[in-house]
Amino acid sequence: VQLQASGGGLVQPGGSLRLSCAVSGLDYYSIGWFRQAPGKEREGVLCISTTGRATFYRHAVKGRFTISRDNTKNTAYLQMNDLRPEDTAVYYCGASGTSQCSTYARPMAYWGQGTQVTVSS
Repeated sequence: VQLQASGGGLVQPGGSLRLSCAVSGLDYYSIGWFRQAPGKEREGVLCISTTGRATFYRHAVKGRFTISRDNTKNTAYLQMNDLRPEDTAVYYCGASGTSQCSTYARPMAYWGQGTQVTVSS
């Protein structure tokens, strides 16, 4: 199983980024996006089930972040709008071998390598 996260970068406050997570070697899974800021623990952001149902783990991103997936491409996306400096972190995608997302964020079975998102003027 491999997960490849991409799309991070440097963006000004109020800007947008779209992260991608390409999954291989796994057929039936939910995907979660997590982030880890310097000196902090990894925290769950959003999760999407096999049928496209989203579960938010961070209230602060509601209305700004959207998760989606294209099962034909085995890829999930995290669209991040109105980015804030506090969104700065390494973003990781993870896959679970279950179809549904857990109600609360918990470690995934498989992880990608992370992509840096920096929000700064």
